[in-house]
Amino acid sequence: MNLTDTHSHLYDEAFDTDREEALLRAREAGVGTLFLPAIDSESHERLFELCRKHPDRCIPMMGLHPTSINDNPRWRDELALVERYLENPPEGIAGFCAVGEIGLDLYWSREFRAEQIEAFQRQIELALQHGLPIAVHTRDAWPETVELMQTFRGRGVKGVFHAFSDGIETYRALKTCGEFVFGIGGVVTFKKSRIAEVVCEMELRDLVLETDCPYLTPVPHRGERNESAYVRLICEKVAELKGLTPEEVAATTTANAERIFARAGTFETHTAGTAPAPDTGQHPEA
Repeated sequence: MNLTDTHSHLYDEAFDTDREEALLRAREAGVGTLFLPAIDSESHERLFELCRKHPDRCIPMMGLHPTSINDNPRWRDELALVERYLENPPEGIAGFCAVGEIGLDLYWSREFRAEQIEAFQRQIELALQHGLPIAVHTRDAWPETVELMQTFRGRGVKGVFHAFSDGIETYRALKTCGEFVFGIGGVVTFKKSRIAEVVCEMELRDLVLETDCPYLTPVPHRGERNESAYVRLICEKVAELKGLTPEEVAATTTANAERIFARAGTFETHTAGTAPAPDTGQHPEA
């Protein structure tokens, strides 16, 4: 089985005691490639360090997270740093696979809505300028996200809506805005999960798998720290919902990730020579 975790924060401090072991557990679970979204300058060096150490498996994004804009008088400086890194990646980083994670998050406050929209729009423009996909974070802002994305229709924007959590109509509306896939994570395994019902109606070609670790841990590990190895559990749940085998879901969602994130051979460069991990049939424990 060859799985891809399209949204992993393995560089987070939650993994400081066992990061290498977590990466090994991911490989043993069949997870070959991990896409690592940026948050802001406070964690850039942690992100870069991991990607320098494992350039064959850990592929960085670059972007400014919407919650890093809230109550931050220097958010435009942060945005300028994103722009500089996209122009000139830091030493030891070959390039970035996407502009992310970017978007709108109005869960904590709606006070900074205008600033978040400005940053989101600017980063989409940067993605178009550099020929990169976007990785979009949306929380309590799906109507605003759809409205903004519709202004970019026909301009060639593409990417992934990370942790997709809205209904089938939003899915259909966003598909008209560009070439997009939708990240399905641990929430799909929760009891009475709304997204589980939506996944049944979504096309498999439009899905990618993610953990968002260390957050949003799937069943049966809910309440514990999430990790990239658990993308296998998400794959198995999606397979159950779609009436397919886990191997079919793994192959298609990994191909979907390659289709969206490939740029001038970027995906192939990072995955070349990395054979799919053996299917042990066992799930590692946190």
